[in-house]
Amino acid sequence: MTAQRMSIACLGAGRMGRGIAVAFAYAGHPVTLIDVKDGRSGEQFEELKAETLGEVKSTLASLARFGLMQGSDADAVMAKVKVVSSGQSAEALATAGLVFEGVPEVVELKRAVLRAASRQVAPGVVIASTTSTILVDDLSGAIAHPQRFLNVHWLNPAYLIPLVEVSPGAATDPAVVARVKALLEDIGKVPVICAATPGFIVPRIQALAMNEAARMVEEGVASAEDIDKAIRYGFGFRYAVLGLLEFIDWGGGDILYYASRYLEGALGSERYRAPEVILRNMREGRIGLRTGAGFLDYSDLDIEAYRERRLAAMVDMLRHFALARPPVLDKD
Repeated sequence: MTAQRMSIACLGAGRMGRGIAVAFAYAGHPVTLIDVKDGRSGEQFEELKAETLGEVKSTLASLARFGLMQGSDADAVMAKVKVVSSGQSAEALATAGLVFEGVPEVVELKRAVLRAASRQVAPGVVIASTTSTILVDDLSGAIAHPQRFLNVHWLNPAYLIPLVEVSPGAATDPAVVARVKALLEDIGKVPVICAATPGFIVPRIQALAMNEAARMVEEGVASAEDIDKAIRYGFGFRYAVLGLLEFIDWGGGDILYYASRYLEGALGSERYRAPEVILRNMREGRIGLRTGAGFLDYSDLDIEAYRERRLAAMVDMLRHFALARPPVLDKD
């Protein structure tokens, strides 16, 4: 997939399709956004086309302002993106090397669009849904040759956020997963593989965090402004450097266990209960950095050098937030 700049087709010209188009066009791939809505008049399609290309152009202009590209390059990137009507879908799909479905989160609508598209592309062409809520195997039955189908969940804005969650179905060929992962890496994304499960990785974690933040406002724990400040300068600050599981290992799984037990009792809620894997790791001596293993394996790692790298990255975060200051020294 990375040997040449293949043609990308996006089923649907909405927000997700537009973001994916920018990401691939920026990386040199021609992209066709296909309006899949039947019954749209010619005038209505031209309005959609103008709106879509206008948003892509505006996005590229912002990337130039942010220093990610030269303003003079925007036209060349823009030229790689086109929008076609549903009546032109067969021609667009015939030349596509990879197809992304990005229509609204309605199972039957997605299945209908995917069923039609899978019959218009060659059997070996990979088809990916971008659904954020529907399990891949709830859609795969609509696909001709389902071994080439999987879910590729982008986070908005798709052209900026590096992470992409790749979720294969029961029939997905592992070689297809590897090809998609390699392509995403080639355009500068950071793909992760996850099982077909509701919420994938990020939405599942962030739903808990967002609900807890809202609950604290409801309970009067702190103002919305202070809770968000705590997230930016505490929670987000640390987890921009250390992953959640890496942070458990950093402090020790036993610390999480005892903190969880206290919170469960003090707040009277099972939502703070530590999962069984924490107890199992403790029984097996997999506490984290202190024992050389936790969720991650540190046995062959220079722990002090590792700590130094992570702390240096936190100092970089201080500089990012303009919070790094020199020491205050007494003058004689």
